[in-house]
Order: sequence, then structure tokens, then C-alpha cells
Amino acid sequence: MFLDLGIDAWITIATVVAMFCILLFTKLRSDLVFLGAIAILYVTGVLTAGEAFSGFSATSVVTIGVLFVVVAGLTYTGVLQWMVKNLLGMPGSYAKAIMRLMLPVAMLSSFLSNTTVVVLFVRIVKMWAKKLGVSPSKLLIPLSYASGMGGVCTLIGTPPNMIISGLYADKTGVAMNVLATTLPGLFCLAVGVLSVIAFQKLLPNRKAPEAAFESTGEYTVELLVPSDNQHIGNSVGSLGLNKVRGGSLIELRHFDDEKVTSPVPDDEPIMGGDRLVYSGQIDELLEIKKSHGFVSADHPVFSIGEAGEGHCQLRTAYVAFGSRLIGTTMGRNSFERDNALTLVAVSRSGHRIEESPRNVVIKAGDTLLLEGQPHREIDTAALSADLCFFDSADVPNISAKTLLSTAVMIAMVVLSALGVMPLLQSAFVAAAAMLLLRCCTPDQAMKSIDWDILMVFAASVVLGVAIQKTGIAERMAMSILDVCGTSPIVVMTAVCFVATFVTEFISNTAAGAMFFPIMYEAAEKLGYEPYPFLIALMISVSSSFATPIGSPTHMLVYAPGGYRFSDFVRIGLPMNIIILAANIFIVNIVYPLTPSL
Repeated sequence: MFLDLGIDAWITIATVVAMFCILLFTKLRSDLVFLGAIAILYVTGVLTAGEAFSGFSATSVVTIGVLFVVVAGLTYTGVLQWMVKNLLGMPGSYAKAIMRLMLPVAMLSSFLSNTTVVVLFVRIVKMWAKKLGVSPSKLLIPLSYASGMGGVCTLIGTPPNMIISGLYADKTGVAMNVLATTLPGLFCLAVGVLSVIAFQKLLPNRKAPEAAFESTGEYTVELLVPSDNQHIGNSVGSLGLNKVRGGSLIELRHFDDEKVTSPVPDDEPIMGGDRLVYSGQIDELLEIKKSHGFVSADHPVFSIGEAGEGHCQLRTAYVAFGSRLIGTTMGRNSFERDNALTLVAVSRSGHRIEESPRNVVIKAGDTLLLEGQPHREIDTAALSADLCFFDSADVPNISAKTLLSTAVMIAMVVLSALGVMPLLQSAFVAAAAMLLLRCCTPDQAMKSIDWDILMVFAASVVLGVAIQKTGIAERMAMSILDVCGTSPIVVMTAVCFVATFVTEFISNTAAGAMFFPIMYEAAEKLGYEPYPFLIALMISVSSSFATPIGSPTHMLVYAPGGYRFSDFVRIGLPMNIIILAANIFIVNIVYPLTPSL
């Protein structure tokens, strides 16, 4: 079936396979992998210059970029926080808690980036779990699932919907309605919520990673330099205070100066009344008292929630998958020096590692307690490739701008849904309104745009062009027809089944772009309108439940929930099958298959 394909097709196949393997087995950034693939297709002549760069001007890509600005307005005016405060409450049972959590999260994810929603919800859910007396691990997987299932309920809720609908519009000249996936998506969401409640015993009961950080007195020692100490006037380096067994010096405060010194340089002098803060193994750190004539400070070091003004700020973050820190130790890299941060402690699976934190070999999912300098904001965006700060979002004040940004979002959706103006135009109007009404500043708007995601989107569009231009999509569609026969439901199920499991290992955006031409060609070969087939595909490529790498939102909750890889597999596999069945069932009811004219 594939032997008579031309050289361009085989180059494309080799490129796609190589791209798939790189995404699956390496830690390279997905945007670089996609751009590299496009570069190969252009250099080898598979694509013309116009085709290779067509994705960067595609309507769907531009729309996503503009929507980032709209999301910034909603974020900085506290819309999400207001909804959480008024919707979560104090349910009387776990089943009610799941519904109170998943439904609002799904609703928000229908109009906002599901990644943004999860980032803002993680800390709130963890605090909520403590009030309810349940482990956060019982709620964080449902949080991630809800964001994914809610995202498919509108075309703007998740990236694959935007990509597939954009490719459909480019192919047919007909734009999908922004609410095209709403009814199927809501049905799958309802099935998903009930499934999570039914499978609640499959959800792990893990100890939260930061539970090891609840009391800093358990792993920090604050020592005072007496006024008659013999070492006064000597430097930290000459006394060996920066390199002690079992820990590290994270902070120094001179008795006559409110300024905190951190990290502490070797040439910093020691004076009477100075306070030295160490982190590490307590029993070994206390040996410093004897060897240098120090005494215990009257007041213990501050805790995470008790950092007084002038103190360095303690922040918790987890090590992201693909982080450059994985496999290294802080003692042998320049991370602390480059980012003006000091590692205080490391927690793994909810337990603090009992050794000097700077000697711990860091693994993906580790939770780090970091100390930043006072009056210096930690640039979490710059560190996002390596660390995710899940205690970093300050809750904005609810004000009149909260109502304004909400009204802008609703107006955008209504204008698009009623066909008053296309989604791109309504998104531009909404973004301009967010800026004019000062729901966000221009700097906040620009920083909110995720350029890496936009690059992947643009490259995905181009990849779909190559797959279709070279005849690969047509041949794959014919192969599926040969295996599955001419039953449209069987063909739809087969493509959706493969897409669901492929998206467990690569981004759902990539899966959507790769499977669009295959599904479209399969529908056309059967003689049916592709529309319902593509609706089913949208839901399938966003239904990744069985691995933590299947979705960015899974990775966001992986470390905060103290999860293991197997936790997702145990509940995710049955969820995959159930949602697939629900998807095929409801799509064929809402959008009955009709022969093409």
C-alpha cells in the first residue's frame, strides 16, 4: 500500500517518525523538535517556502496568540479566585467534593487555557484538601482530568480544538462554531466525573511533598555569634562556615544591619551579635556550636508562612520533567548563583531527604524549598523550564475590574457563538478591551503569551500540510479502511483509539495535527462528511489520562500530589476506555453521520 509512495512522502514519514521518537525518548523542547522537522521538509524540497511558513500566518495560530492576552486580563483581575471562593465551599462527602471541584474547573477550562487554570488551582486545592481532611492526592488528579475534559467543550478551551478547527476551515472554507464541541464535551465530562467518583479507590492516598516543609524548625538551625567570640573579624570563608558537614549556610544577618545577606560570600566578616542560618542535618549542624563557640538563637528561623519583613523569602517548587537540574546536585552546578537562590531542603514523595540538600542528586518530581533574596522578585517565568513554583500565585484583590474582565470574556464568546463576528475578530476586540480597561498592563499581556506553544501550533499546521500534500494521509486512511472495512463508526473508533493512546506520549496539539489529515481523508473515502469525525477526534486527542506526561496539566499536579507514575496508569487506563466509548456514542447522536454531496 505504501511502497509506491514518492521520495517526498518517505522523507516526510522518516521525519515524522524521528520527531515522534525524539519527543518520546528525549528531553528536547517540543517547539525545537517541530521547527527542526519543518526545516528538514523545507531543505529537502518537500515543502515550498510559502508552505513551510504558512503556519505562522494561519488564523488558528494568530487567534491563540490573541487569546493569551484575554487570559491575562482574567488572571490579573482575580476572576478565577473569585469563582473558587464562591463555588468550592465545604461539601459533606468526597463525592460532593469531586463534583464541586471538577465542574467549576471544567467550566473555566472551556474558555481559558487549562494549564493556566490548573496552575492557579493547585495551591487552592491543596489548602482546600487540608480543610476537608483529605490527602491532596485524592483531589489533584481529578483537578487535572477536569481541566482536560472541560477544555474540549469549546473550540477555544484547548489547543487541539483550535488546530483541528483551523485546519478544517482552511480545507473547506467553513468555520466551525465556537460551541461545536459543547454537547459532546459536556456528556463526556459528566461520564468522566461519575467515573472518577466510582473509581475513587483507585486514586492514591499520598502524603503531600511539602508536608516535609511545614515546620522549618525541623531542618534549620539559627546560631548567634556571642560578642566575645574569638572569631569576630574573620571572614566566613577563612572560618569554613560556608562549607560545613551536613548542611550549608543560607543566610547571615549582622546585628546592626537589617539587611539579610544571602547567598553569603566567603569574604563576609563575622561580628558579634550576627545570626547565622544553616540548613541540613540538625545533629551535624549543631557541632558548629561547639567548634566555633556559637550559641543557639533565642528565636528560631522563620517558617514558610511566617517570613517577616526583611527576611529572605522561602518558596516551594517542583522539578519539571525535562529540567536541566535532573541528575545534578546544587553543589556542582551554578543554578543558585545564577538565580540568586539558595536550596534549603529537598523532599521526595512527601519526605525530606536526610542529607545535605546541596549534595542531593535531583530527580524529576522532587520538591525543592528555595530561599530568595529579600525585596527581589523570583522570575518564575524564566525558571519555568526547570521548576514549577506552585506557591507563587498571589491572590489578586476582587474589584470592579473582575466584573469588567468577566463581561469582556462573555461578550467575546457570545459574539463568536452567534456568528456576529469570527472568533479571531472577537478575540482581538476582547484583547483590546482588556488593555483599555486596564485589566492587565501591556507588559503583563506580552509576558502572558506563550511563544513556545505558538511555535508548536504553527509547526503543527505545516506538518499537516506535508502529510496531506505527499499523499500519506490518503494512504493511511485507505489502510484503515482496508482493516476496518467500510463501517464509518468502526473507522471513527479505530482512529480515535490510536489517537487517544498516541497522545499519552506526545502533546495533544501534535497528535491533533498528525491525525487531522488521516481522519479527514478516511471520512472522505467513506463518502461521509468529515465534520462529526473531526469532533470525535478533538475529544480523543485531549483524552490522555494514563501517564503523567500525557498532558501538561498532569505534570503540574504530579509533584504537588506526591504521585508515582503508576498512580496515573491505574486510574487512567479505564478512564481512557470509558471516555472513548462515551465520545463515539454521543458524537454519533449529536452529529449523525451524513453522506457527502
